[in-house]
Amino acid sequence: MQILLPPGWPRPKGYSNGISVRGRMVFVAGMIGWDAQGEFHTDDLAGQVRQALTNVVAVLKEADALPEHIVRMNWYVTDKREYVAAYPEIGKAFRELIGSFNATMMAVEVAALIEDRAKVEIEVTAVVPD
Repeated sequence: MQILLPPGWPRPKGYSNGISVRGRMVFVAGMIGWDAQGEFHTDDLAGQVRQALTNVVAVLKEADALPEHIVRMNWYVTDKREYVAAYPEIGKAFRELIGSFNATMMAVEVAALIEDRAKVEIEVTAVVPD
């Protein structure tokens, strides 16, 4: 994985502006904060993020991929302020489940997600090296 950082640009905190990789691509659909049986165990955003990331890791595993193979994450949250307030808890879950992060990332606030109780949806692209 080659981190793309134009000369003179500061290194972003928690993500990369761009990366270049070679290998087998794995696409993970939007994962929300319910378990494998489709049950929510919390309405807390940080708790839902933890579950959504757990789901991402489980799907990656099916492709013999690891969190370190993630090259892009798209996050959709229903409340920007709640998301920002939960940074410490989200960061803890992220470090425990995903680890060090160099992938590209974007996060946007949306009016709602298809599942009414969902507060976050995380979509992932990973590339497993050849």
